[in-house]
Amino acid sequence: MSETEPHEPVEDASFVRPFIITGGRAEPLQTDLRLETMVMAVGEPDESLTFERRHIVAVCAQPTTVAEVAHRVGVPLGVAKVLISDLVVAGQLTCRQPAELPLQLLERIRDHVRAL
Repeated sequence: MSETEPHEPVEDASFVRPFIITGGRAEPLQTDLRLETMVMAVGEPDESLTFERRHIVAVCAQPTTVAEVAHRVGVPLGVAKVLISDLVVAGQLTCRQPAELPLQLLERIRDHVRAL
């Protein structure tokens, strides 16, 4: 390759495009998931689940917000919502909307969203 030819960008081999993880879907099956929705695993991750879905169930062994799941799994928030929604429909996760958010939780959500 000569110095005058443009270099092609090298993609990170570990990067998986978000639309592949969600099967091309951008909208979650469950539309009421918010950043502060608390998500919790119903049991142990099912071995038939894909890597990201198993990771989400493992992360949700303790109640976790949707925003924190996205951060800890390392996927965009929209992808996390689609995957969490699929897992709720499959009976792997349960979710609940908190009535009132404590200030500390709001600050943690803000910090995690900024980190995304």
